[in-house]
Amino acid sequence: MIAFRRTVYLDNNATTPVSPKVRRRMERVLSRVYGNPSSLYREARDAAGILQESRQAVAAAIGASPEEILFTGSATEANNTVLVGLAEHFAGSKGRIVSLPTEHASVMGTLEYLKGRGVEVDFCPVDRQGFAKLDRLEALIDDRTFLVCCMLANNETGTIQDVSETARMAHAKGALVLSDCVQAVGKVQVDVKALGADYAAFSAHKVHGPKGAGALYVRDGAPVGAFVHGGHQEGGLRAGTESLHNIAGMAEAFKGATEMLSRAGRVAKLKSRLLTGLREIKPDIAVNSPEQNCLPNTASVTFPGAANSVLMAHLDFYGIAVSAGSACNTQSDEPSHVLSAMGLTPDQARQTVRFSLSDLTTERDIDYALSAIRDFVEDRGPRVTAVAPGQLDENMLFDPGTYILDVRFWHDRKVLKGLPNSHQASFVFIQRYLAKLPRDRNVLAVCQAGANAPIVAYYLRSKGFKRVSFLMAGLAGWKAVHPELYRKHAGQKVTSIEA
Repeated sequence: MIAFRRTVYLDNNATTPVSPKVRRRMERVLSRVYGNPSSLYREARDAAGILQESRQAVAAAIGASPEEILFTGSATEANNTVLVGLAEHFAGSKGRIVSLPTEHASVMGTLEYLKGRGVEVDFCPVDRQGFAKLDRLEALIDDRTFLVCCMLANNETGTIQDVSETARMAHAKGALVLSDCVQAVGKVQVDVKALGADYAAFSAHKVHGPKGAGALYVRDGAPVGAFVHGGHQEGGLRAGTESLHNIAGMAEAFKGATEMLSRAGRVAKLKSRLLTGLREIKPDIAVNSPEQNCLPNTASVTFPGAANSVLMAHLDFYGIAVSAGSACNTQSDEPSHVLSAMGLTPDQARQTVRFSLSDLTTERDIDYALSAIRDFVEDRGPRVTAVAPGQLDENMLFDPGTYILDVRFWHDRKVLKGLPNSHQASFVFIQRYLAKLPRDRNVLAVCQAGANAPIVAYYLRSKGFKRVSFLMAGLAGWKAVHPELYRKHAGQKVTSIEA
């Protein structure tokens, strides 16, 4: 049983803490360099110099020329820019994109958008570890294909694709290649020339840089259209005064990527320590990440019989941050598209957790996390009751001893009406309303699809609430089981405790 609590951050594929060097660099730029890089006076020239130095630093980190780097607000923007821009560029001549089904959501979502505008999208199947079936990929690329999407390293599983071979096959048939390289920087060597990609997306906040800063590599000569109009910035392709402090922070972070890479071997040993410990604790776990050609910091693990939302909540109780292999959709509990493409069932996907370490992770962090997971597997630790949707009948709904706490986001509440007699409070600000919650009743936390409510329930337990429960599968699951009760009672006597 854990006797003390510490903070362990194992969700570095989501974001990383800003490094002290990056923070100091950004502070210096914010406090000393206030000129507009587009003007001509000395302060402007100072700003323009930082912009150019930053472009050179990012280019050097990935083996590109400075002229091939465009600064963006995120890698998501970079991916969108290539996909939408090329669809417009090739309209009337080519109309087909081939992609892996395990691409980042910024690619998958844009592909869905383009399908609605008449672009044909085909997906190359992947194997059980997420590797593209290259023979199938080559067969899919034809003379109508203008783009192939192949991310270098997967954000959920860490699987590293053979981008250079993909580029060879694509170029042989006249197609271009977009590679999302966000997760690779600082973990494996990235050389865009060796990869052969025509476009590559990068992000600062995955390598201890700031959020709101990204970059797009565009191979010299590859077509690219303006994606923000109204100014000459970024070669006339992205109008608007540059966010100089964020760009400088990204450059500093990419300079540090080489140092991160030098510690990748130590991180890989820590991942091995984690997986060895997990197999000792629960021998039936399934590791979805490959042993070879995988990021040194990433492990996707399925825990049979354990809902990832509950495991995450348990770990959060002990100060440990991980993420799920299944996202909480606004309308239904959709399994991860990455894990589904790899052949996992919806139940297996909802039992999957991603651990993503960093160069700051220590052996003590890993051992502490393993102790907390052992407590979970052996049913020790905080007592929080899981309520199945079928259990939440009229008797429980209107039981005066039950206090229904609705922690959904505002946009979720537009999709589904709340439970009768429920009390609404923001998931992210729940700590503000602790004094308004009754300690002499059972507090039943409810979210949209079952991911957020367990976090709140365990949090309340950590704050001394003795009787705490949560609704599994959320309101979406309850509505599916009790459609008649939803029609009869949902939305009645719903109040907000935030007022």
